[in-house]
Order: sequence, then C-alpha cells, then structure tokens
Amino acid sequence: MATLEVKDLHVEVKEEKDQTREILKGVNLTMKTGEIHAIMGPNGTGKSTLAQTIMGNSAYHVTQGDILLNGDSILGMPVDERARKGLFLGMQYPAEIKGVTNAEFLRAAINARRPEDDQISVMAFLKELDKNLELLDMSKEMTERYLNEGFSGGEKKRNEILQLLMIKPSFALLDEIDSGLDIDALQVVSKGVNSMRGDDFGSLIITHYQRLLNYIVPDVVHVMMDGQIVKSGDADLAKKLEKEGYAGLRDELGLHVNLVDDNR
Repeated sequence: MATLEVKDLHVEVKEEKDQTREILKGVNLTMKTGEIHAIMGPNGTGKSTLAQTIMGNSAYHVTQGDILLNGDSILGMPVDERARKGLFLGMQYPAEIKGVTNAEFLRAAINARRPEDDQISVMAFLKELDKNLELLDMSKEMTERYLNEGFSGGEKKRNEILQLLMIKPSFALLDEIDSGLDIDALQVVSKGVNSMRGDDFGSLIITHYQRLLNYIVPDVVHVMMDGQIVKSGDADLAKKLEKEGYAGLRDELGLHVNLVDDNR
C-alpha cells in the first residue's frame, strides 16, 4: 500500500509585473492506494493548482508545507522523477506532440519506469495495448497517429485514460477528465478508470460535476474553497453540492469566500 500526503501546502504563482499571488493556503490531504478521492469546488479555488504542484510543475512555487510519497518528500524531484515514482497527471487540455506516435510514447513511458535490463518486449506491449484499446473502444489507428495531434476533445480524454491503463501508476491525478465529454464518452472513460481500482492504485479526481461521480463513485469527497479544503465526506457530499450549490455550504460553514470565475 502506497500513501500520498499533502501537509500544510502553501503555493503561489507569478503574475504580471513579477507580482505573486498565493493560491493554496494550507492544504492538508492524505490518500492511500485502494482509495478514490474527489475534489470539488468553485472555479479559482486551487484545485488544478494542487494537481500541478503535486506533479511538480515549476510554475507553481511551494512557500510552505510538504508533499510526501510513502513518507519521503518529493518537493525536490523534477516531473519525470515523480512520474517514475508512480505519479500520473491526466490533464484537462493534453498537449500535442508532433513526430511521436501514440504507440512510441506509450512504450517509452512504460520503459522509463522499468530497469534498463527489463524493458517491455514488443509482443508484451502490443498485447497489453490491444486489450486496453478494446476496453476504451479505441481503434488501432489511434496508436499510429502523432500524440494528440488533430484529436477531438473526447479522443484526447480517452487517450489520457489509455496512458493511465498502460503506465499503471500508483496515484493518478485526474483534472476534469469529464470536461466536454458526451454521455457515451463519459461512460467509456469512467470504465477505464474503474478498471484500475484496486489495492495498488489510488486516484484524486478533480471535477465540477456529480455526473462523473455517478460512474466513478469516490470513497472520499473534498470541497476546496479559497485555497483550502474546507470539508470532507463520503459520496453523499457531492450529491448535496449538486443539489444545494457551493453558496449553501459556504453559508453553512460561515465562510466569507468570493466564488470567482477563474481556471485555477
């Protein structure tokens, strides 16, 4: 069993004219493999910032606190080392990489986490790839295309989940994987995530909508406001938010928070 722990995390970003703004203001969160956690909250409260910081995006500066993977701090690790340690980030807007096919990228990503004398064979790779393509209702032609180039929004999201299934990380940070998906695509993406559930996998899912959590039922739901986790509960908490909105929770907790429209 692996553990990912965020302790009193404060994070700031640079803005215009070298001004800085604090986004995360003391986030505490502990999750273990075998658990699915969901984070919900209004726009601009730091949900994506949390995921990007855990993964090591250099645009986000940690001013206080720590991030521990199995008890060891990962703050000094670059992104690639964090990935090799078992972290995975599924982004809301995946990047396009010309000149590198999906299959080439996936095999390289798998081998990056394996010893040099134990690289995955071509046959084993193709067998695993075919199985996961079938699960996600993706054509083999997708693996021959350059990574995300010319993909629709739904294809990019399926491709993120294909990467998840092939790489098999310990923890997946999934940032709005339901954004822009129709019902069919949402069901397929959810099926892929659910197929990973087990003692060796944990996930932190960032979402605005209960509809995703109807398919991927979380063990724990956290609500983030103004850079902090203000309440945690079970899956029923998400249903309550869907019914009553964030303003109701803000009033319930006596918080004076502006529900701004921002993508952080």
